[in-house]
Amino acid sequence: MIIRPAVSKDNEFILDIFMEVAAAGETFALPRDLSREEALEFWCGAGNTVFVGEEGGQIVGSYFLKPNQAGPGNHVANAGYIVASLERGKHFGRTLAEHSIAEARRLGFRAMQFNFVISTNRSAVRLWTQLGFRIVGTLPGVFQHPAQGYVDAHVMFMEL
Repeated sequence: MIIRPAVSKDNEFILDIFMEVAAAGETFALPRDLSREEALEFWCGAGNTVFVGEEGGQIVGSYFLKPNQAGPGNHVANAGYIVASLERGKHFGRTLAEHSIAEARRLGFRAMQFNFVISTNRSAVRLWTQLGFRIVGTLPGVFQHPAQGYVDAHVMFMEL
C-alpha cells in the first residue's frame, strides 16, 4: 500500500469510506445519518493532517492526525482511521496505524491518545495493544452500539 497526504480530489473517496463506517454506527461516536458535508468537516477539518492509503490505484483507507487537545495538551496526538469494508482483513489498518505513529513522531508529538476506543471493536483494541498502546481507563456503558446496546469505551495511550 502507498500512503500519501490526501488532496482535495481524494475527498469523495474518503467520504465514501467514511459514510459507510459512520452508517454502521459501531466505531465512531457520531450520528449515523451524518451529512457528507459534516463528515468532510469531521475528517478533513482545520487542524487535521489527512493521509490516504492506495492499493492498486484505489483508495482503500485513510487516517487523520491532530493534536488531542489545544494549548498545553497539543504535544499529544490523536487520530482516526477508516478502511473500506471490502479491504478489511488485509492489514491495511495496521499499515495506516504504523504510518500514523511514525508521522506523529516526525511531527514532534510526545505521545498518542485515543479517547474513545469502543470495547466491542476487538480488532482495534488488539491492534493498538500490539503496537504498544495501553488501556489507561475504561468508560462504562458510554457508547450505544446498534446491536450490543450500551458498551464500554477505552482510553488508550502510548508515549512516543
